[in-house]
Amino acid sequence: SAAVQAAVSGWAEGGALGFFAQEPATRSVSVTTITVPEGTDVDGLRELARNRFGVSLAGGLGPLQGKAFRIGHLGDSNAATILGCLGAVQAALQVQGIPVGAGALDRAVASLAAAGQPA
Repeated sequence: SAAVQAAVSGWAEGGALGFFAQEPATRSVSVTTITVPEGTDVDGLRELARNRFGVSLAGGLGPLQGKAFRIGHLGDSNAATILGCLGAVQAALQVQGIPVGAGALDRAVASLAAAGQPA
């Protein structure tokens, strides 16, 4: 979850994306919900990610339907699958013309590299 959240923080610096859970302490360890700008075709983004890049993203639930997508990070996930997912999501965002901040994937890599390291 830390790697996904690090990447989303970087993407958010592009000015378009953000966290649904604004406070870091309230963010889930199993899924991250990313908000998108009004007018974004979330289903189109999800379809592009799935069909072109092989990554399945969940849509927003309830009042977030059409306003967010979700990245799950629980179960059988490892550093390679998380980084692959994040790279695919970023590629789909770029194809859709959604601005993302620079260095988002570098943040995810740094988070994964630091995980489990002595303080």
